Amino acid sequence: MRIRNLIAAVLMLMVLMIAVAGAQGYMKKEKHLANVTQLTWSGQNAEAYFSADGTKLVFQSTHGDLKADQIFTMDADGNNVKMISNGKGRCTCAYWFPDGKELIYASTYLAGDEPGPGSDHAKGIMWRLDPAYDIFRANSDGSNVRRLTDSPGYDAEGAISPDGKLIVFTSTRDGSDPELYIMNADGTNQRRLTNDKGYDGGAFFSHDGKKICFRANRPKTDKELADYKDLIENGNVRAMNLELYTINVDGTGLHEVTNNGACNFCPFFSVDDKKIIFASNMLNPKGMNFDLFWIGTDGTGCEQITFAPEFDAFPMFSPDGKKLVWGSGRWAAERGETNIFIADWKP
Repeated sequence: MRIRNLIAAVLMLMVLMIAVAGAQGYMKKEKHLANVTQLTWSGQNAEAYFSADGTKLVFQSTHGDLKADQIFTMDADGNNVKMISNGKGRCTCAYWFPDGKELIYASTYLAGDEPGPGSDHAKGIMWRLDPAYDIFRANSDGSNVRRLTDSPGYDAEGAISPDGKLIVFTSTRDGSDPELYIMNADGTNQRRLTNDKGYDGGAFFSHDGKKICFRANRPKTDKELADYKDLIENGNVRAMNLELYTINVDGTGLHEVTNNGACNFCPFFSVDDKKIIFASNMLNPKGMNFDLFWIGTDGTGCEQITFAPEFDAFPMFSPDGKKLVWGSGRWAAERGETNIFIADWKP
C-alpha cells in the first residue's frame, strides 16, 4: 500500500510539474498577479470569499464522497479546511458577516438528504434554479442554523452588505422570473429591487455599501423570449448572454456596464469601487473558456487579467486589496477539476 501511495504521489507531482511548465508562457502575461498559489487540490471548488479581516475563506466544494456542493471554510493559506454545512442536499453561495462569527449560504437540505438534479449543460452553460433552495444564517462553525427565506421558489445567490445590515439575493418568489431582492440581515423586510424581463443574479455590494453589481440576461427577440421562458419554466437559466449592471441599494440608478454579447458573470467591485472584476468568454462568446477581466464602472477601460487556457472565474479582492482569490481549472490533476487559487495583486 505504501508503494502504491508513493507511486500515486510521484505521478501527481509529475502532472503538476508538467502543468506548471506549460503555464510559464501565459503566466508572464498575467502582470497583475504574483505568487499564484493553489489552495485546493481535487474536485469542484468555487465561490471562495474572504472574511472581513482577510484571514479566512468560505467556499463551496464537491470532492471525495460528496454528491453535491457543500460549504467549507479554510484559512487564507489553505489550511484548516472544515465543512460547516450538514452534508445534506445541495449548497451554494456562502458569504461572511463582517464580524467573521456568522455567515449565510443557500441550501436545499430541507427538501431531503439527496441533492436533487444539478445543472444540465447539454444546451450550453446552465444554472439550475432549484425551488428547494432557501437562504440560511449560521455560526461560522456551522452551528445555530436559522432559515431566512421560506418563499415558494428559488432563494439563493446571497451576499451581505459591508455593515452587515442587508442581504441581497435572487428569488423567483413573484413568478418564474428571477429578480434581485434585498432584506434585513435577520430575514425581515424582504423587498424587490429589479423588474425587467430576464434573469438577474450573482449580486455583490460595493465597499461603500451604496451600490450593487450583478449579472443579467435581457431577452429581446421573440425567439430569445421563447427560449428563456422554456428554460425558466423548467428551472434553468442559460448563461451564454449575460451583461453586467450596477444599481443603487434602493433599486434606483440601474446602469449597464458591459455590452459585448458574451457571458459575463461573477462581478466584484475593486476596493476603491471604481472598477469591477469579472469572468467572461468575450474573446470567444460561443466558447467555453473564461478568463478574468476588469472594467471601469462606467464601462470603459476593459483589461484582461488571466490568460490560462482553462476556466478562470469567481474573483474577489481581499479587504485590503492586496490579494485576489478565484476559481480556476489551471494545473488540474484531472480534467474538469476547478480549484481555488490566491495571488498577490499588483494594480
